[in-house]
This record gives sequence, C-alpha cells and structure tokens, in this order.
Amino acid sequence: MKSYILAFQFENIEPVVWRKVIVPGGITFNRLHDVIQNVTNFQSGYPYEPIHLFEFQLDDVVVTNNLQRIEEAKSKSYKGIAVKQPSRIKIDTYLERIGEFLYVYDFGDDWRIHVKLEKVVEDYYFGFPTVLDWAGEAPPEDVGGPPGFEHFLEVYQNPPHPEYNYFRSWAAEQGFRLFDKACMNQRLKHLKFQKTEWDKVHHENYRIISDKYIDITK
Repeated sequence: MKSYILAFQFENIEPVVWRKVIVPGGITFNRLHDVIQNVTNFQSGYPYEPIHLFEFQLDDVVVTNNLQRIEEAKSKSYKGIAVKQPSRIKIDTYLERIGEFLYVYDFGDDWRIHVKLEKVVEDYYFGFPTVLDWAGEAPPEDVGGPPGFEHFLEVYQNPPHPEYNYFRSWAAEQGFRLFDKACMNQRLKHLKFQKTEWDKVHHENYRIISDKYIDITK
C-alpha cells in the first residue's frame, strides 16, 4: 500500500530529538497526531483522553482540535487561511504537495515539531505505523517547554541532585519513559489504521519472517 516515511523533529531542543516513522497512507491528521503523541512522551493521543490542544500549520490551512478557533473561523476572516478539523481531512494531498509542515502541541509549553516527508513508498504492507530510526529522549507532559525540559534532564540524569527523587517520581506520574524502539513498535501495532496486506508479507501463520521495514530481530 502507499505509505509515507516521515521525520518528526522537535524545534528548540538540544541535543536534537527526532523520530523517523513510516505510516500508512489514507489516514487523517487526527491519526497523524496519535502517531506523534505515541512516539514521544505526550499523553493526548489514542488511547488517552486529550490533555492539550494541537494544530498542524499547512501554509494556507490550519488543522486543529481547537473548537473555539474552528467556530471563530466560520464567522471571521483569517486572511485566506482555512481552519479544519483533524478528523475530517486526510494527510496524503498535503504531504505530497507541501512536503513539510509544523505540528504545535500544548499552547502553554508550546512544543513545535517539524514534520517532513522523506519518501513515498509502495512496499509497506502493514496497517499500523513503525519507527525506523530515532535520536534523543522526548519531553514529558507539562515540563515547562524547552527551558523546563533542559532543567528536567539535568536533574533526571543526576542522582546526587537534591531534586532527583522528586523529578523521578513526578516523571513516572507524567508517563515519561526512556525510548525503546522495540517496545514502541510493539505498542504501535495497536494503532491499526488500515488492513494489513498479509498476502504480500513474508510470514508464517502471521509471524513475520522477514520484512524491509520491520526489524524482527528485536
């Protein structure tokens, strides 16, 4: 099936935090939001209840779950910018036409993730996303934006620090976890966006024997 290899990279964080993920085509921006939430440490994607607002900024279109902005857009001019709901618009046309855009999450912490189309492929046959590569630990919810995350990492990785135990406990409450590619890909199998084309997969009783994109050794 047609699928997209995407790069997600946080802005304003050093060292750089990024994920390379392959996703099936034909999914909505709401589903893309779910993917980004899952491969980071955020908690507003499926299967959780939304905590914060988000928006995709696509040149002349904003795709958002901000219902207030959606309602305002019906009666006010946004200088040619359309405002749409993420559950009603698919990613394909925009990815292939624009190639990259910005995802903004939690307008308080103001997380900005650059989404870039790296490649369109026709030989990924799974209905769920898969992480192909990655770097860096993603921030937890409500850590205070890039400056707060910088302080969090300084403490979290420093047992002698007087705030170490507090931050460790707080991080667990926020769902923070160190990234594990194999565990993450097991988790992503629950995001079934399309039907897996098992007739095109090298498998035995649905146990994958080999695949170009899924590493069965981990």
